[in-house]
Parts: sequence; C-alpha cells; structure tokens
Amino acid sequence: MYKIFDTVDEVSRYTAQRLLAKIKAAPTAVLGLATGSTMEPVYAQMLKDIQQAPVDLSKLTTFNLDEYIGLSAQHPQSYNYYMYQHLFNQLNIPARNVHLPDGLASDVETACQAYSNAIEAMGGLDLQLLGIGSNGHIGFNEPQTCFNSRTHIVELSEQTRIDNGRFFDDQNEVPTHAITMGIQDILNAKEIILVATGSNKTEIMAQLFASAIDEALPASALKQHKNLTIVLDREAAALLPEQALKSAV
Repeated sequence: MYKIFDTVDEVSRYTAQRLLAKIKAAPTAVLGLATGSTMEPVYAQMLKDIQQAPVDLSKLTTFNLDEYIGLSAQHPQSYNYYMYQHLFNQLNIPARNVHLPDGLASDVETACQAYSNAIEAMGGLDLQLLGIGSNGHIGFNEPQTCFNSRTHIVELSEQTRIDNGRFFDDQNEVPTHAITMGIQDILNAKEIILVATGSNKTEIMAQLFASAIDEALPASALKQHKNLTIVLDREAAALLPEQALKSAV
C-alpha cells in the first residue's frame, strides 16, 4: 500500500503517528528501527508528539538495522551515536531493551548470529521501519544479498560508500564493512513501513515499483510481505506510474 504526501513534514507526521499508535496499542512491542537522514524528521516528530502527549515506553524493545564495523558506539558517525542523539537520550526506554549491533565485536560472526537469535527470542519484530538506498538496499543488504539471509557482515558497495560519504570529513573514512540485519529478519516482521523522501529517491522508487522480486534489487523482497506500507513524498513518487498513484490512499 502506498501513502503519498506533499511534503517531508507530512510524511514524518504520518510515520511518527504510526509508530506511536503501535506502541500505544502494544506497550511491549518490539520495533525495528532505521537510521539515516530520512529518519531524522520522523524521530524529531515522534519526540514532539511524545512531549505533547506522553507515552510510557518502559516496556518497549528496539532493534536497530545495522552498524558500521570498526566504529565505536561513541563515534559521531556510528549508528549507535545517531540513535542516542536523535531519539534514545530523550526517551524512557530502559537501556537493557535497546539493541544495536556492536561494530567493535571481537567475534563479529558470533555477534551476528546472537543478534538474530535475540530478535527471535522476543517473538520477532512487531514493526520494522525502513529506508532505502539509491541502489535498492534495505538495511545494508546490498544487491545480490540472499533473501533468506539473517544478521551478517556485508562489504559495502562503492555506491553506498559514496552516498554515505557526505556524513564523513573524508571519503576514505567511510567504513568498508558493516553488520546488518538480514533480509529474512526484516521479512519476518509482522508489519513493515518503508519511507523514502526527496528527489534522490525518485529513480529507485520507480525501479522498485517496476521490478520483479529479484535479489538484484534487495528492496523487491518486500513485495512478498503481506503488511507493507510505502510512505513517500511527491518528489520520491514523481516517476511512479498512474497505477501506483491510484493505489495510494
């Protein structure tokens, strides 16, 4: 199902409301969270809404999608740092309920397996929030990632490193590898919300609409999911055909 809004603000309000509605309906919910510039206004709106109408988050559990290998939790470009800066520092979620991949794990393979196992032990994700990369990656699952993958180590594509280089002082500082929740972990979520905004997502959203379910386009795996909402602004939806626009509600 497509939801298309005129502005990023409207996208953010809708997405934040969906997240909060899930928490209010199920205070013990398990949420899969994403990072990146697309999510910043979503989290900002979520915090604003909570300030206006407080919500008890003490029983909420979160799992983040991914983390760079080689960056500490305190590194300004780590996703751990991002989540605390943009969300967790201002919420009453117990630290034990917050899960992020460890970019400095001594045994990364074992840490990856433990991460997927921890999600399973919670009964899976109730809702997974996703962005999408310009090459169609979800999490850091690059093209040709197996759809049955669980949390794993990934070598970042050159396109992903270029796209993310804007966050670093030097392109050479962008890590070459990351830990990412696998596509199967994502697909096992009971509900998925994919958010894309801006002209830099226009082409990939058109590709996703037209694509068959194919590992060459990781996000196409989402077409198998029975409870998927794709939330776009007008710029990201600009190349979608009339068929998609008619299905938007």
